[in-house]
Amino acid sequence: MKKVIKDYKKIGAIILAAGKGTRMNSKKVNKVTLQLADKPLILHTVHLIENIKIGVLVVVVGFAKQSVMKLLNNGIIFAEQKIRNGNARAVLYGFNKLPDVIEDVIVLNGDDSAFYTDKIVTRLIDHHYKSNASFTLLTTEVKDPKGLGRIIRDKKGNISSIREEKDSTLKQKKIKEVNPACYIFKVNFLKKYLKMVEKSSVTGEYYVVSLVDIGVKHKEKIETLKIKKFPWRGVNTEEELLEAEKLYTKLYNKKKF
Repeated sequence: MKKVIKDYKKIGAIILAAGKGTRMNSKKVNKVTLQLADKPLILHTVHLIENIKIGVLVVVVGFAKQSVMKLLNNGIIFAEQKIRNGNARAVLYGFNKLPDVIEDVIVLNGDDSAFYTDKIVTRLIDHHYKSNASFTLLTTEVKDPKGLGRIIRDKKGNISSIREEKDSTLKQKKIKEVNPACYIFKVNFLKKYLKMVEKSSVTGEYYVVSLVDIGVKHKEKIETLKIKKFPWRGVNTEEELLEAEKLYTKLYNKKKF
């Protein structure tokens, strides 16, 4: 079993914060700058990464970039995604900014990471290293998986794909295990396969989840860390932001943070 490293200086983090957030109706500022409880959404993510002392942090900006950049300190590297054509391309822009010393890369969204804790992310990192995986992702179970990517597993229980709801069969839509979009990759995996991600014929965008299919096809080791009781809350609409606010307040009052 590979020894788990405790020094995360050779890990880079990429926070995705370029999207327009159309469903949020935020026209002048990026939605990651909207307030959740005590601070903007993206600061929850940035502070998480800083707390676990990751070596390098890159934030990918795009829509209303100045609204994001002015919130962040000078130690952060920025990458701009001028053409917003999917999160896989956003990762590519961020990846190109990482220094050569980086060996593994964490990828998080800037708008839905407020409920991750130091413990969850360090568990993901440690599992990645213990298993010597090329790509490790977090999964969780939810009561209502509507709108979320379903985790598809083979007969041995290994992940074989992630299916977005619009692409899922009726049987797959019943799956409760979903993708909350928290990943860690070996640098060499991204070097080999990130540019292989193909454009969706439906949306014209390039998606990070395609890396699961690509990795499986090339017999790369892909691991998952499943956390069953995890109060994750995606934030794509004003209603979901209000729900996230209520959940955060409830958990904070119970001293879960």
